[in-house]
Amino acid sequence: MKFKLKYIIVLIVLLSFSSIIYGFTIKEDDLATANKYIGFGTVGLFLIAMPLFLIKESKGKSMKDYMLTNENVKKMQGKEQKNAENQ
Repeated sequence: MKFKLKYIIVLIVLLSFSSIIYGFTIKEDDLATANKYIGFGTVGLFLIAMPLFLIKESKGKSMKDYMLTNENVKKMQGKEQKNAENQ
């Protein structure tokens, strides 16, 4: 059975949010355990789910298109000048 990465990411996000919410609900009773749940939820979101999402979304895209090189800056300036002339 093949799982798609999208469903794994959604599952991790839901588990992380539920862990954070559970940690805040038990905070008055057991502070140490509550902080662990909140911490694990935060780690799940930012160190597991976010990198997986970025890997999934950036697959097949060229990083050169998003970097500020002299060539890209000249392209942007050329587009701005053309837009100013048309108005």
